[in-house]
Amino acid sequence: MQIDQFSDIHYTVDDQSIATLTLNTPERKNAISALTGLEIWWALDYFENDNSTHALIITGAENADANEDKQAFSSGGYFNPDAYKALPDEIMQQIDFNDFAMKKLTLKIFQCDKPIFAAINGLAMGVGITLPLAGADQIYLSEHAWLEFPFARLGLTAELGSTYLLPRVLGLSKAKELLFFPERITAEKALQLGLCAEVVAHDDLMTFTRAQASKLIPPQGAISSIRSMKRAVNLPRVAEISAALDIENEALGKQFKSADFSESITARTERRAPVFTGK
Repeated sequence: MQIDQFSDIHYTVDDQSIATLTLNTPERKNAISALTGLEIWWALDYFENDNSTHALIITGAENADANEDKQAFSSGGYFNPDAYKALPDEIMQQIDFNDFAMKKLTLKIFQCDKPIFAAINGLAMGVGITLPLAGADQIYLSEHAWLEFPFARLGLTAELGSTYLLPRVLGLSKAKELLFFPERITAEKALQLGLCAEVVAHDDLMTFTRAQASKLIPPQGAISSIRSMKRAVNLPRVAEISAALDIENEALGKQFKSADFSESITARTERRAPVFTGK
């Protein structure tokens, strides 16, 4: 896939050799489909293989009609089949619709040794937070941002290796609490929990993130040192996160066919609380 074929994301490189990957479907609050995941994979591939680009920032396109406190980094997974209408066969053949946990993308971003930053400029739900958790070395939140792990309310298992990563960030008990009892996590609470590194004024978020990225790359930063340390931290954990992704994929494959998942979708459509049966 070529950069000019991207429809769900926007990928640019500035004059400081910093790339920006923008989730670019604000009309659906930057929800991430399997196509979006494929485009992110290809953007990461370009980033990895471009020797002149040293750092990456992931953010979400803002809705020009919404206030600062109504913006979205990503509202989570996008399951509308319309996302794949009119796609050429060469693109459809690259999408593995059975990779529910996005194992291919997760391992790609987790093993990238260049520094990656997430500038979360609004709500981040489901894959909207598990993607930064899997791939970003530093996560920065707008003061108006909030997070949620909604999986239990949907009758699903968390994905992108978050069942492995969350306990290592939060500890077992707190990780299970956030997964079992979905709740809105404010930016300040996310900072207290260690789910982000900084909370920044909304209008300053991208400027702050670029300034932080510039500290790690030439001429300010020794990029070879940063990359070697990132490899040393991440690579010993690849086998474990890969195993967690396999478990997540197996569970999700069953759950997407379950009565409980169907009930969660129906309940959301009807704007009521779901009534689960465990089936």
